Amino acid sequence: MSKAADYAAKAEQLVAPILAEHHFELVDAEYVKEAGTWYLRLYIDKEGGITVDDCEIVSRAMDPILEEEDYIPDAYIFEVSSPGLGRPLKKERDYVRNMGKDVEIRTYKAIDHAKEFTGALKAYDKDTVTITIGDEDKVFSKSDIALIRQAIDF
Repeated sequence: MSKAADYAAKAEQLVAPILAEHHFELVDAEYVKEAGTWYLRLYIDKEGGITVDDCEIVSRAMDPILEEEDYIPDAYIFEVSSPGLGRPLKKERDYVRNMGKDVEIRTYKAIDHAKEFTGALKAYDKDTVTITIGDEDKVFSKSDIALIRQAIDF
């Protein structure tokens, strides 16, 4: 596991009791470098959506814990955020939540002359994702998928 993945995983462990107390869900944790600055980001959600106040609650509760643990030697900015509407499906619960709903899949390389597909999520396992497009089921290898997220219809 990389240093960044280790730091994100440790943050997931530390924030778990706070999220449980407030009935929030951790969508993702990341430790990334952007424009020369390191960021430790937690993306949280709840039924009905996350508010700025919810993010502040988690941030204020985590600040002293991160200060005490002091496990990241680099200078970084800590952020708590909503995953947004276009959040990718990453974890098992993301797939479960979106079963039967339309999802958008973007592939790394063209499949049948296309790189973007939209259809109802029918099935998934550790290696594949199946969506229904019209009357046809299309199976994608997860290794071919650059992005999968709930389709947003405006």
